[in-house]
Amino acid sequence: MTMDKKQPRLSWGDALLAFGLLVIAAPNALADEDQDLARQLSNPIASLISVPFQGNYDQSIGPARQGQRFTLNVQPVIPISLGEDWNMISRTILPIVSQSNIFPGAGSQTGLGDTTQSLFFSPKAVGESGIIWGVGPVFLVPTGTDPLLTGGKWGAGPSVVALKQFNGFTVGALANHIWSVGGDSNRADISQTFMQPFISYTTADAWTFGLNTESTYNWETQQWTVPVNASISKLVKFGKQPVSLGAGVRYYVASPDSGAHGLGGRLTMTFLFPAKSR
Repeated sequence: MTMDKKQPRLSWGDALLAFGLLVIAAPNALADEDQDLARQLSNPIASLISVPFQGNYDQSIGPARQGQRFTLNVQPVIPISLGEDWNMISRTILPIVSQSNIFPGAGSQTGLGDTTQSLFFSPKAVGESGIIWGVGPVFLVPTGTDPLLTGGKWGAGPSVVALKQFNGFTVGALANHIWSVGGDSNRADISQTFMQPFISYTTADAWTFGLNTESTYNWETQQWTVPVNASISKLVKFGKQPVSLGAGVRYYVASPDSGAHGLGGRLTMTFLFPAKSR
């Protein structure tokens, strides 16, 4: 742990300007399959390899409201065929964190956070109702490289997702619950529920507008963390490589004293690898 007297604040104006220039400069002559790719990206368990890089900025962290944090989530999604009828979809979230002053005297930390690994088993065929669903386990791996970037616990629990896509809309929800099952006995036990209801709309020219929450309820402390996210993304192609570029803002409706408050921001870059290009 190191002590910093002053940490520069990130400029989201500059980041959003760079995002806009990328979208304008990228080739945007999209065919029908590109709209379909953008729609598949709204499906957490689509049969599509994707590698999202999601940058999140939060501020007003901690009881003194002086902390800030930037988290780059590396989130590869890999579908694996299990015969004719089922897929197993691997979803990994590996956070790379840089934070400062999250409580008085905390200083700054940079490194890996804890990894969340989900496995969803999902039917390949969509039923008559049009519902797409998947269930499976979720695991928490204490990969954090600093005591303030890890809970120090191994965790496991169930995970489920269900959604429906129609007329450009995607509506659904993802949820899981993690209990600690081992790790540092001096660290607090974990029992938390994650809920992510979401809705998005994808246009004919592959713009996607989304709204969701990424809510967590901590059963140990009986506290909610509820950020509401609004986002916009655009599918473009660099040569033959499809890439989704996105930006968004969020507002914390509820948060414990130790958490983030007020407004935050998000930038995303997702590389897609459809089957025909592999």
